[in-house]
Amino acid sequence: MRVSRLVLLAVVGFGWPVAAIAAETAPQVNVAHTILIDAETGTVLFEKGADALVDPASTSKIMTAEIVFEMLKDGKLKPDQLFHISQTAWRQGGAPSRGTTMFAKPNSGVAVNDLLQGLIVDSANDAAIALAEGISGSQGAFATLMTRRARELGLDHLTFTDAWGDASPDQKVTPREMAVLAQHQIATFPDLYKMYAQRDFVWNKIKQPNRNPLLGFDIGADGLKTGNIGDSGYSIVGSAVQGDQRLILALYDSKSAKERSEEARKILQWGFRAFARRKLFAAGETVAYADVDGGASGSIGLVSDRDIAVLVQRESGEKLVAKIVYQGPLPAPVAAGQQVAMLKLYRGDAEILAAPLRTATAVDIGSLPKRALDVGVGYLASLFRKYVLHS
Repeated sequence: MRVSRLVLLAVVGFGWPVAAIAAETAPQVNVAHTILIDAETGTVLFEKGADALVDPASTSKIMTAEIVFEMLKDGKLKPDQLFHISQTAWRQGGAPSRGTTMFAKPNSGVAVNDLLQGLIVDSANDAAIALAEGISGSQGAFATLMTRRARELGLDHLTFTDAWGDASPDQKVTPREMAVLAQHQIATFPDLYKMYAQRDFVWNKIKQPNRNPLLGFDIGADGLKTGNIGDSGYSIVGSAVQGDQRLILALYDSKSAKERSEEARKILQWGFRAFARRKLFAAGETVAYADVDGGASGSIGLVSDRDIAVLVQRESGEKLVAKIVYQGPLPAPVAAGQQVAMLKLYRGDAEILAAPLRTATAVDIGSLPKRALDVGVGYLASLFRKYVLHS
């Protein structure tokens, strides 16, 4: 595997000149596990214990919504399709459970769209169970679907055992991957995501306000979910927009609902004040070059399908380090548009951005003398690494 620094493209060791407010120090937070990211670029702005396995409680309903959103998008579900409210859904998630509920009547039929509103606005456990049973036949089968979906999204540490967030010891997430899940959902389902900002929902003649406390603050918040059950602590995965900038927060293990609200608001406000977006490369612009073995050309340009941007602290003069990581040299022939490398950006030791890079053009197999020369150069390079660099 090859790792190269982008020295020629002047990305390594730069300080961004930003004429704005003075740089702010990172916020002092009281919670053990949190992360703040920029939604567009994925840049990590702040983190603390973000890779710890934690109890998701009701934030697991974000993945329940993910399954439903995907099925609606693919036409596998219809918004007006009726799902049965079973005795299980009523006992475990309805009024008898004394948990969060939309008060759906047992043995009734409720439309998917109404169950979604109950799930998202009311954090209704009966809605979550009804959706799980309606889609997969049982909560267990639906939980397997939730975990499988997490793996499809590259979220390797999210494991679910039910649709609503019971305090099972086997149900675990990390703040980092929950933030990424929120990022995916916001980008993939923009119309359905708007449901998270709905201020209230009426069902069975009972009006309930949205349980997300961030919606009540003047910070541009428009989603997602809170959680608390047993000893899980108080958690929230939230997002807010100011101007053209969207931030996503995942926060777990607060000691109280009040602390959760205050810490979440503090971190989001700090993020909006302290950072400015800077474009590194435009979509299609050459980011770096990868070595090619046995080709008509000895190197090939690497590009991104989308703009590559990062958030940097205003007036901080901080230095970021960018690296290109790929398995090389690439053997010819090399097709155009092939994903072969990753651009990784670091703030200190922390990786804050990873972007896939594709080949800008194709490289055909080179002439016989050219291939022979590449073999010789490769052999000499291996000897140099073995006897000089490692001596």
